[in-house]
Amino acid sequence: MAQLEQFTTPVDAVVSRMRALDEALPERDGVAVFNRVYLAVTEAVDRCVDAGGFADARAAITLDVRFAERYLAAVDAAAREHRPPACWRPLFQFRRHPGVRPLQFALAGINAHIGHDLALAVVDTCRSLGCEPADVEDEFDRVGDLLVSLEERIREELMPGPDVLQVADPLTHLLGSWSLDRARDATWTAARALWALRGLPDVAGEFTERLDTAVGFAGRMLLTPLPGLTPGPCSDRRSR
Repeated sequence: MAQLEQFTTPVDAVVSRMRALDEALPERDGVAVFNRVYLAVTEAVDRCVDAGGFADARAAITLDVRFAERYLAAVDAAAREHRPPACWRPLFQFRRHPGVRPLQFALAGINAHIGHDLALAVVDTCRSLGCEPADVEDEFDRVGDLLVSLEERIREELMPGPDVLQVADPLTHLLGSWSLDRARDATWTAARALWALRGLPDVAGEFTERLDTAVGFAGRMLLTPLPGLTPGPCSDRRSR
């Protein structure tokens, strides 16, 4: 029986990059914490594409890859000691801070990627495919649904135990200050605005800069060092 031919897709390429980062980065590094979360999301999107879960697989793959490329570009910029976008700077600045908990790193990375990168990835996708944002809204929503479905698992894996997380714990208040659903809704509005402004590059550039700064400010708040830190559940699984 002839063996099935294996194809390498653009999604496979970004998954490979993220897996390489997972192997290279120290376990407790804040970027490594987010990278593990994002790797799980990207693998879920890849499985969904393979299973026919997207009505337009080409649009889904393009959006997923353009989205991932912005995160990987930020990683590359930081590795070269260049300044990444403002939305990513807090995570790279605080990635080794002992007073920041793993869940904070995960949320700060998700905040940067959803709040800023996803809006620009929608515009990148529309330019690549010659379509309008409305044409990729279903794919945007499906990717968002996968992110939301993983958020609860992320919190369960990275949340301190019930004996640690009390009502008075500052982490409780941080968790209540950020919502993935609200961030996703704001991102779709930003993507539509950027698309409408594409004929006004100066205005679009200013809008993008303001968005980047605002998302970076929120990320800095999410990474506020907290007292009474206890090791996260992932902190000692392996040493490098």
